[in-house]
Amino acid sequence: MSATALGSVLTLDRAGIAALIPHSGTMCLLARLVAWDMHHIVCAATNHRDADHPLRTRRGLLAPAAIEYAAQAMALHGALIGQATGAPATPGYLASARGVQLSVLRLDDLPIVAPDELRIEATRQAGDARQILYAFTVHHADRLLAEGRAAVVLNTPLAA
Repeated sequence: MSATALGSVLTLDRAGIAALIPHSGTMCLLARLVAWDMHHIVCAATNHRDADHPLRTRRGLLAPAAIEYAAQAMALHGALIGQATGAPATPGYLASARGVQLSVLRLDDLPIVAPDELRIEATRQAGDARQILYAFTVHHADRLLAEGRAAVVLNTPLAA
């Protein structure tokens, strides 16, 4: 289970991703790591049409689920940085999503095109030992479905 830097051949699949992030079973939404470096990550997901998708409602898989796809890519990014630097990854929590723009209502009824997958990208914009700010996009084929910024608060002890 290893992944290499952006532009290199990558070998991290869904099982490898699930071993690195706190999401398991069907809640691990990412299918594979496409590429990454210390500031950027690209992942793919293929489960957006699944009838048993854990975020699916009676109306389908609504577009705000794209934020969770992006959050999982961010979590994976943090774990990969931890592996690369030899530092343990610090668990984080999605604190806010801002400036989110959604261009579709649902993710499960997109036109079927090859490859029929979501492409999730996250770029670290700023951060320190307590929080990280990412910009993210989610695409299907060449169509932008969602974009925004997300703040991740790391699990650090509060000052007394």
